[in-house]
Amino acid sequence: MTETDTETDTETETETETETDTETDTETETETDTETDTETDELRAVAAVSAALNTLAAKLQALQDQVDIMQLVAQYGPAVDSGSGEAAAALWTDDGTFDAIPHLRMRGRDDITGMVHGDGHQSLIHNGVGHVLTAPHIEVDGDRATGRSHALHLRWDADAGRFWVFQVSANTWRWARTPQGWRIAERINANLDGTAAHREMLAPPAGRGPLEDGTHGG
Repeated sequence: MTETDTETDTETETETETETDTETDTETETETDTETDTETDELRAVAAVSAALNTLAAKLQALQDQVDIMQLVAQYGPAVDSGSGEAAAALWTDDGTFDAIPHLRMRGRDDITGMVHGDGHQSLIHNGVGHVLTAPHIEVDGDRATGRSHALHLRWDADAGRFWVFQVSANTWRWARTPQGWRIAERINANLDGTAAHREMLAPPAGRGPLEDGTHGG
């Protein structure tokens, strides 16, 4: 073998090795880029799923809050019409208030228990009475909520053999989330007797239309 042949073989081997190294490097870079893209796509997918789950959890919590508050309000009529003063009072926070305009201003659970056990209310339930509350409109904001609704006061007329609507009232509510669940922080009840201030209790919050006036999570 001549020197020329040896040089040619060496050059060929070197070129082949260089081409192989280049191809290997290119393949490695391509695989790395592909893996990086895949990892990025996976991270984006995980983030999207996490965001969707968080949104769903917030909506479920908002719905649960609505149901819990409606269940709370729904217990009032049966409690007072059965004369269960302690059960009625337990719907309020310890320092909750209940204003039955213009007759009563109750502060704290003891006042509410006293109202139910009092002679006036006891006379009503023994003669036949029903307190019927409509489902309230509720706006939840974190651990606080506000709302408004109607209430009907029905009285039994033994002579006529029927119930009469004695009163229809406007109600505004404030509720608070407590360790024991939602409780009434304030209820104001005012007869819808044409008084403008009582009528305005039922109006949507200022600056909102019917479709804008709703529940939002906090």
